[in-house]
Amino acid sequence: MPVERWSAAQVEALAPDPASLRNARAAAGQFTATGLTGDILWGLCRGYQVAADLAGPAYKCSCPSRKIPCKHVLGLLLRWSTSGVSSGSGSADPIPGSIATWQAARAARAARSPVSAPDPVAAARRAQSRADRVAGGMAELRRWLDDQIGQGLAAAGRAGPQPFETMAARLVDAQAPGVANTVRRLGGFAGVGPQWADRLLGELALLRLLVAGHSRLDMLDPALAATVRSRVGFPTPTEEVLAGPRVTDRWQVLGQVETDDGSLTSRRTWLHGAGGRFALVLTFAAPGRPLPADLIPGTEFRGDLCFHPGAAPLRAIIAERVSAAEPFGSPDGAGTIRAALSRWASLLAADPWRSDAPMLLSSMRPTSDGHLIDAEGSALPLAPGHRSPWWLLAAAGAAPATVAAEWSPAGLRPLAAWVDGLFVPAVPQAPDPSSRRAAELPPELLTAALVGTGRRPWSVSSVQVGALTVDLASAVTRTAGSSLPVTPATHTEESSPAGSGGSAGPAGGSAVGEAGAAAALLEAAAVALTCRRAGVEPEIGRLPQAPAPAESDALLPPAAAVRLARILGGGAPGGGHHEQELLAQWLTAAAARGGIVPPVILPDLLEAGRRNTSVRADVARVAGRRGAWLAGQRADWRWLLNEAAPTLTGDWTTATTAERLGHLTALRATDPGRARELLESTWAEESSENRTRFLATFGPGLSTADEPLLERALDDRRKEVREAALDLLRHLPGAALGRRMATRARKAVRLDGSGRLIVEPPTELDHDLRRDGVGATPVRGIGIGAWLLEEVVAGTPLATWTPGAQPGTRARPATTAGVDPTEPGEDRPGTLTSRDRDPVWWLAAARGHDWAVPLLHGWAKAAVVQGDARWASALLTADGGALREAVRWDLHLVLPPEVLARLATTALRSEDGSAQRLLGLHPGPWPDSLAVAVLETVEQRARTDRHTWQLGELCRAAGLAMPPGYADLAGRLAARLDQIVDPARVRPVAELARTLTFRHEMLQELQ
Repeated sequence: MPVERWSAAQVEALAPDPASLRNARAAAGQFTATGLTGDILWGLCRGYQVAADLAGPAYKCSCPSRKIPCKHVLGLLLRWSTSGVSSGSGSADPIPGSIATWQAARAARAARSPVSAPDPVAAARRAQSRADRVAGGMAELRRWLDDQIGQGLAAAGRAGPQPFETMAARLVDAQAPGVANTVRRLGGFAGVGPQWADRLLGELALLRLLVAGHSRLDMLDPALAATVRSRVGFPTPTEEVLAGPRVTDRWQVLGQVETDDGSLTSRRTWLHGAGGRFALVLTFAAPGRPLPADLIPGTEFRGDLCFHPGAAPLRAIIAERVSAAEPFGSPDGAGTIRAALSRWASLLAADPWRSDAPMLLSSMRPTSDGHLIDAEGSALPLAPGHRSPWWLLAAAGAAPATVAAEWSPAGLRPLAAWVDGLFVPAVPQAPDPSSRRAAELPPELLTAALVGTGRRPWSVSSVQVGALTVDLASAVTRTAGSSLPVTPATHTEESSPAGSGGSAGPAGGSAVGEAGAAAALLEAAAVALTCRRAGVEPEIGRLPQAPAPAESDALLPPAAAVRLARILGGGAPGGGHHEQELLAQWLTAAAARGGIVPPVILPDLLEAGRRNTSVRADVARVAGRRGAWLAGQRADWRWLLNEAAPTLTGDWTTATTAERLGHLTALRATDPGRARELLESTWAEESSENRTRFLATFGPGLSTADEPLLERALDDRRKEVREAALDLLRHLPGAALGRRMATRARKAVRLDGSGRLIVEPPTELDHDLRRDGVGATPVRGIGIGAWLLEEVVAGTPLATWTPGAQPGTRARPATTAGVDPTEPGEDRPGTLTSRDRDPVWWLAAARGHDWAVPLLHGWAKAAVVQGDARWASALLTADGGALREAVRWDLHLVLPPEVLARLATTALRSEDGSAQRLLGLHPGPWPDSLAVAVLETVEQRARTDRHTWQLGELCRAAGLAMPPGYADLAGRLAARLDQIVDPARVRPVAELARTLTFRHEMLQELQ
């Protein structure tokens, strides 16, 4: 049957690192020939022969990369997953010979007979030698464990990890690595953290149980003996496992968990068969090396598994695959929490050293307090780091979902969920410093262990474990008048009766006299711990969260959603800065198109909006109702509610701040007068923060009717409120603030009879000036008089100076002076009236004046605040060099984009150092003339510049602002430069081409 195409997410999961995935996306478009022959996907990419065996999967590429899979293999898989390839049998391009040879070699290896076994006599001698060494180490461990309890755990806590390290080293010498690792791990929390003594006693008790089991290996059931041997550290050769019975089934990959301890990276992959059996596949890799990527969560395959021997075998090896991996809609065999806990109890009865087990649960819904609850009302807690499952809430909206998880005494660790047939992987564990571990052992056992049996002998015939009473002598638990037999995994050499055949109860009261109080206490702790863990009951009475409201808008195209996930996941070209800009461009285009993002993306999108306030408005437009529902449950996401403009649900005086803010925002667009009346009705009772936020909504519909409220706000005690009111009044034509500032300007600046400027700046900063926004702290190096003049001119409406001029007009030379600069005056023949004076005239009049600097800066600030491009252009053209740098560059923000483009083009072609900054100020997209000039400059710098950082900066700016249609030209430029310049100079140009291609595809997907 034909191989079903993988999804892009499944291919991306194979990437060994983010850089490989980014390079793979670029390589996906560089294949000249592709094909699919059976299970072999192949392609030719820039001279490299690339292949992937989808049944393995296994990979081959002729490139020198040491990564598995390399970027070419990933690119081939991405190309196949998105657009498919032509079939090998129907393609004009035959499968390359080297790939055909590789395919034949793989088939030959699969059919090759196993290598002959080594000399059995020598192997038996080596095995016996190791068994003797392990036996000696385990005997020493038994004495060491008894000593720890005899001296008391309090002493072990004070001693720290060193005694544990010493014992672990001895066990390594004895070739018992499994037990050695456990002992070394115990030293890490001895005396550290809450409940450390409870945890340490439980682990020591399980070690003591393992020692006892190892001492009687020949009397145990073979399956249980295999479990004990594996816990001690005896490896089971792969050949021996593969020689055992095979389990043929349709295996579904539920999820994966990776851990990195610094010296080794391990991955646990959980499988589930159609027959209901779970399997665990373990893989390992050295630091810096990728893990095998042959099992992809959310896919299934048909094949044979061989399980490692044991009393409750879970670990398995894939013996053979008979089909390629294919996605599946929902896992088979999901059940209730009670059924899963029953399987957990059976697993512990067979293997008490087990610390976790898989669960596949149906109809699960989260609660608000960190639990998952099923349809029967049974609930289990989530493990620390997973107690806020935002990924699940977003994907399912608190509706029932199938969840795969690992259960441990700490709680549920989710692996993945399936919502309406969609596979949703769980997010990694988050730091949770507030989590507290509950005690598992009875207090009397813990107290005795802390003090030490050497000081206080311990002899108890029963222990209380929750509601259960465990009779250690008869190995029976009693609860509510009933007796339940305890099924221990093994027993100690001191307490088992003769002829037990490897199955008996734990040490009873007689064991205390035979082996000592320490051994008896450890055995009692092992029984109590196993009973506690196996007897866990689901919680009842917890309520699931209310489901999210139904969406009314359609989803955005799937391809667009995949690209957004790539941007949020760090898969966009150009690094972190590009990611933020590309996210903003994607959101702008998506908001203009209409539609909402898939729910699974919402947590990452809300987190991006939390960090970047500039994209919040667009995030609110694409988040939908589920986004608002999700944001209402987390404090640092509630900014979305302020952007969503909710309607007022009750009385204005009793509504929440978010509701009132949204209501004001909506009213200012339709009925600004009503919005103002509502705010005036509660102005005196509002906090300063609310006043500032409410005034910020007054931009739309601003009129002179709002002026009394804004003038009132100028007398507010808080600076933030005053600044918000000033900003609005400065943009309000005809406001009293502008008239007051104009009166001060008339007094400070006028013309004398000869047409020259007479300047008399204010001499002091009085209360009225402060109220009207004049700052008290001058710029360094400026006197108080110059500073006050600059501030007064900056606050004066520019129409005061040029009331009758039109943009672009030029003033005639003055023939008669003496006209007040701010008065309309009379249009007398032969005179220059105020209507004729444009910015150029005033700048010429101020040039060379003693007060020219504060006048120029005042006009420049006014141009920036009032957005007057005519004044800004005149200032930059005639007197830009006299302005402070910050003020000069602020003026550029006022210029129209076409003017900025002309300035940047001129600067580029004259090699002006300001070109890069001008490019950064242009909002984009650039006009064709500027784009062509940039490409010409890129080529010139790639060929001639000694340093590549300028080229890199130019390419990074171009990638975000150049029209995406120039991607092909940029790609051809990179290919041409690749033949003649150093690769370091080609990389920025190739990155420019990739970014433009990314943006072009992004916009196409949203059309």
